[in-house]
Amino acid sequence: MRKIVIIAHNLRSSHNIGSLLRTADAMGVEQVYLTGYTPYPKHENDPRLPHLANKTHQAIVKTALGAEKSVKWTIDKDVQGVIKNLKAKDYEVVALEQALNSVKLTDYKPPQKIAIILGREVDGIEEEVISACDKVIEIPMFGKKESLNVVQAAAMAMYHCRFY
Repeated sequence: MRKIVIIAHNLRSSHNIGSLLRTADAMGVEQVYLTGYTPYPKHENDPRLPHLANKTHQAIVKTALGAEKSVKWTIDKDVQGVIKNLKAKDYEVVALEQALNSVKLTDYKPPQKIAIILGREVDGIEEEVISACDKVIEIPMFGKKESLNVVQAAAMAMYHCRFY
């Protein structure tokens, strides 16, 4: 079975993180890396102030519905280090983003080990992160809107990578 990992970099919404964890569970994702300033569930030895950790945790679990316990997730502020480590383990690292050099998701042939990077909800993935990726994949859009919610886009990419 294909190995899929997700890197959620600099997402702001705790609800998106909960939904992402739930979707990752459904798609059999090996691990979710929460990088940059992405919020994360409470954990043992959590360095955050308790009231802040509790507030963030409650927002995540509202949409995760237990997936924060069933999906392996890791906090790592250094996205470049995560990318480097995954490449060393033979993962193809792809950015899910609109870009001039992107490959349409429908044309993308995923390898046996893939890491999908998701970026900021409004501004997308930073150029220095895209530059570190092996490829950029993009979901073709047919309506008037130019983008999807980050988790909906991630769900499409995960599904494609799982079954195609």
